Amino acid sequence: MVNASQFRVLRIIILLMVLFVVAMNVGLNGVRMQAWERPVGVVLYPINADGEAGTQAYIDALNVEQFADIEAFLQREASRYQIRQQPLIEFSLAPMLNVQPPEFEADAGVLDRIVWSLHMRWWSWRNDNWLGAQPDVRIYLRYFSPQRNQPLTHSLGLQKGMIGLVNGYADIDYRGANHFVITHELMHTFGALDKYNLQTNEPIYPDGYADPQQKPLLPQTKAEVMSGRIKVSPGWLLMPQSLDRVIVGPKTAREIGWSPS
Repeated sequence: MVNASQFRVLRIIILLMVLFVVAMNVGLNGVRMQAWERPVGVVLYPINADGEAGTQAYIDALNVEQFADIEAFLQREASRYQIRQQPLIEFSLAPMLNVQPPEFEADAGVLDRIVWSLHMRWWSWRNDNWLGAQPDVRIYLRYFSPQRNQPLTHSLGLQKGMIGLVNGYADIDYRGANHFVITHELMHTFGALDKYNLQTNEPIYPDGYADPQQKPLLPQTKAEVMSGRIKVSPGWLLMPQSLDRVIVGPKTAREIGWSPS
């Protein structure tokens, strides 16, 4: 007869085995993706994060064509680095998920972050409602009503899990900003690193600037995709409201395999 303690150990062993298999598949996918020799399949999973009727109406009106600007941005920027694969990215839109992902604490320590990452990957595996071909990347879109004036928590992208968790506002006026955040987290899953100061949100010079050779340096007119902000003047940062004002810098291109290291 298996007692409670033995059952718990057995569950942990099974979980670790599943995560090991998932990690191996993700690792192989990551290597294949960075060759950029085939389209990368990305499935978007909308989630009503606050239960509001307005949020639900926004999600109900979503269609995959609304994310074409992200595909166009990545195609445009990849071509600057002589990546010829077309299409580069193929988005699919899954049915809305009715479960919430694990909460992430912004001030979590290293161990808590590792535990959350494992939990998130397990949750993603357990709650995948996409019936099509297995995607390379899964991006979970948690939408909130802007009417509640609720600050959005930090979005995340996991390269080792090929998972993104994006928090956005359910309003067409925020679509451009939402799509910038989706793109930023998607780039994390490809292997790109942040290029801004995590305490101040200031772009890090030179790699966090769209044009670090510009004279005078400020005001910048575009953002590097992994810096998250356009630096207009000392102390004045703007989030891009459109991917037309975003570029992929040389260091980010190297990190994701678009140019030699």
